[in-house]
Amino acid sequence: MARAMEDKVVIVSGAGSVGEGWGNGKAAAVLYAREGARVLAVDRNLQAAQATRDVILSEGGQCQVLAADVVNKVDIQAMVAAALDHFGRIDVLHNNVGIAEVGGPVEADEESWHRVIAVNQTSIFLTCKYVLPVMEKQRKGAIVNISSLAALRWVGFPYAAYTASKAAILALTKNIAMQYAPLGIRANCVLPGLMDTPMIREPLKAAYGGNVDDMRRQRDAQCPMGHMGDAWDVAHAALFLASDAARYVTGVDLIVDGGLSLKCV
Repeated sequence: MARAMEDKVVIVSGAGSVGEGWGNGKAAAVLYAREGARVLAVDRNLQAAQATRDVILSEGGQCQVLAADVVNKVDIQAMVAAALDHFGRIDVLHNNVGIAEVGGPVEADEESWHRVIAVNQTSIFLTCKYVLPVMEKQRKGAIVNISSLAALRWVGFPYAAYTASKAAILALTKNIAMQYAPLGIRANCVLPGLMDTPMIREPLKAAYGGNVDDMRRQRDAQCPMGHMGDAWDVAHAALFLASDAARYVTGVDLIVDGGLSLKCV
């Protein structure tokens, strides 16, 4: 049986995990490789990217790594060059990089606002800016941007910069989807709900009283299915949108939240 990403080349930004366990980017990179992709695992933390590569290589997959800061256009240009040097093409761009900082307009300082917008929003503008010309020459490609349910819903505490940046990703993705549809390039978003990943532990635990176990219990209780999702739930959604199984799907916001967005309270 053919694998979904056989011989495709995938760039995953934010491919390392920020702590123990499986982050969204790490799980996505590993899943793409399991489905036959050749992966360029990109992360600001080279050791984190290497840990992802080690998993892929141990399973017989193909992966190269690159240290890059996705808010730096020189690093992004180097990322594109590395993918072409290693693999000769770019079939999928998976934008996973993101940070979360709690605070509304009054509580958050300007530095926090600019930092979150740069990492979550400007990074996607830059990666698309330099990857799209490659895909245009190929007349084919897929972009998967990881947004958040917080782009659409209040998730329990002030999250001004995070929600603004994640909402902007939805609009940017739709704009790209429309502009590039005639050129064979698709662009879609995945919107995770409450997920149990390393990223949530330090940035968010203060909002839940400072105890990670209490945070997990409270977030599990919020979800209609009785538990949070995990990085593999996000990865499988991304895999579908990146694969040819979704060849006629573009401009979509795919919510992965265990039904949380169905609640009115």
